[in-house]
Amino acid sequence: MRRFWDTAAVAPTEGGFAVLLDGKPMRIPGGVPLTITVPALADGIAAEWQQAGGAKGGELSMDDVPLTRLAGTAQDRIAPDPAPVAAALAQYAETDLLCYRAEHPVALVVRQAHAWQPWLDWAAQTLGARLQVTTGIIHRPQDPAALEAVRRAMAGQSALTLAALSIAVPLLGSAVLGLALAEDALDAATAHELASLDELFQVAAWGEDAEAALRRQRVAEDVALAERFIRLSRLRSAAKRPQ
Repeated sequence: MRRFWDTAAVAPTEGGFAVLLDGKPMRIPGGVPLTITVPALADGIAAEWQQAGGAKGGELSMDDVPLTRLAGTAQDRIAPDPAPVAAALAQYAETDLLCYRAEHPVALVVRQAHAWQPWLDWAAQTLGARLQVTTGIIHRPQDPAALEAVRRAMAGQSALTLAALSIAVPLLGSAVLGLALAEDALDAATAHELASLDELFQVAAWGEDAEAALRRQRVAEDVALAERFIRLSRLRSAAKRPQ
């Protein structure tokens, strides 16, 4: 895709803010204008379009405008009916990473308990979701009441947050870590480190694999994107613009 505009800017519109490319509103694939309800997020989207491609005629891809992709997904695919997305994300609690512990070696067992149990305790205290721990990989059904608590927590998230969690939760393998990220109880770097605990334990024991390290870096970047999107979507004010 070639850059066809000189200036990206934000302007008030019905229902929120529009991102303008040389004065024309940006549209999502369905053809309707992209409408952002939060000024800080609108500013972030305009900034990435101002930078994308460098200058008019430059080459860019949608990878250069990740905030836009998430905002478009939220508006077009999630906001009309958030329930299916919330339910799908809540299902990760049924096999949540934090609930499946190693049987050995002892060092890994201890590390998992030390790092993961506080977040299961957080889920119990904050969400009312008391998820049970097991060892090995055999599925252990969770208490329906705990799963329902996770579903309620997911259902209470905005369409914008659900769009971000649609990236973060599958990558982390944990509804609990995703919700902790959404509730600002956990930052992206720590969430990724927790989700990578087993892999990092193996790296410490046997050394690094270049492909695995690159894959882990990409996951970290995507989780960081989800965190940034959530934070911007909750900032109710932005820098004052000239009148």
